[in-house]
Amino acid sequence: MAYDLGRMAISGLLARNDLDPATIDQVIMGTVIQEVKTSNVARESALGAGIPNTVPAHTVSMACISSNQAITSGMEMIRTGQAKIVLAGGTETMSDIPVRFKKKFRQKVLDARKYKSPVEFLKFFKGLGIKDFLPELPAIAEFSTGETMGQSADRMAARFGVSRTDQDEFAMRSHYLAAKATEEGLLKQEVLETPVPPKFDLVTQDNGFRADTTMEKLGKLRQAFINPHGTITAGNASFLTDGASASLIMDEQSALDLGLKPKAYLREYVYVSQDPGDELLLGPAYATPKVLDRMELSLADIDVFEVHEAFAGQVLAVLNALDSKEFAKKSLGKNQKVGQIPMDKMNTLGGSLSLGHPFGATGVRLVTTAANRLIREDGKYALVTACAAGGQGHAIVLERYAK
Repeated sequence: MAYDLGRMAISGLLARNDLDPATIDQVIMGTVIQEVKTSNVARESALGAGIPNTVPAHTVSMACISSNQAITSGMEMIRTGQAKIVLAGGTETMSDIPVRFKKKFRQKVLDARKYKSPVEFLKFFKGLGIKDFLPELPAIAEFSTGETMGQSADRMAARFGVSRTDQDEFAMRSHYLAAKATEEGLLKQEVLETPVPPKFDLVTQDNGFRADTTMEKLGKLRQAFINPHGTITAGNASFLTDGASASLIMDEQSALDLGLKPKAYLREYVYVSQDPGDELLLGPAYATPKVLDRMELSLADIDVFEVHEAFAGQVLAVLNALDSKEFAKKSLGKNQKVGQIPMDKMNTLGGSLSLGHPFGATGVRLVTTAANRLIREDGKYALVTACAAGGQGHAIVLERYAK
């Protein structure tokens, strides 16, 4: 369950930091596909991890940027003096999604609670057809448009001139970098070794990346969403996976008083939203210039970029938009383009294409990786961006803690 992953992530975080759980003021976790048994999964995960029942917890949901929202909600609680220490994270189980029956069948089940005799139960099947017994999966399409995210990403890639070859090359890069980072131990501090039932085999590293992928293998995959001219395939799209994340954020003095050394400052952030029909996944192209303007920075000032890889085509379309004078003028109201993000500074340890995308947990993973990269690479500023369903997007700037 997402609850299990959440409590394990929280327990692992606390085990790695000398912190009394009772000093935490709030637990906030993101999730997207909710399990009805644990509707406030943040609270259940916190209790399961041994955090005292006197510590409040709440769950937030903002599609793929849910745990980003958990972090920024915690930031605001600290900024306004309502908290000093916040545990922010996210959790998602994609391998066991809630499946329900169709509405007509569900209504029959609810009505059956009023039956008083065996004879009355014979009424249960009256009016039900075979199709009413078929399971109903959670929708993978936008509620407002009826279009899947993959279809939208396909159109966006075409709009910004991103070819199938471009996408496959970017996907291969992500898998190669994730495999290389894992082999070199660069992701070890970000992964909690986890026993998985029923045999409780120990998972010691992310297991979604494919070190042996090639352009030839990727080229053989069929279009996943639009035939025959679509360019998005299973190979250049992020795969759905199970995962959880957790982070500690607090005001500087509280960290120092506890003997903890901060990794980075969380500086400024923005959320944006566009038309989910035309620009479903283009949020980072709007959020990036806004957050840079707030910090009075340019792309040249950023040392580390962590960009959520929903689809290779989506990432490359965003990069092309940022480097476009036309997009700057028509969509951003700027006379100059935002600029080009250097590939040698972006997602150097892999990304969602290779590490997977557990919806509610990805944001904290991105921020954690960005903070660790700033330290390892001796950088000053990091930019984290992500798109989300509903035509929304997010960007946040981190500054390395250098004291």
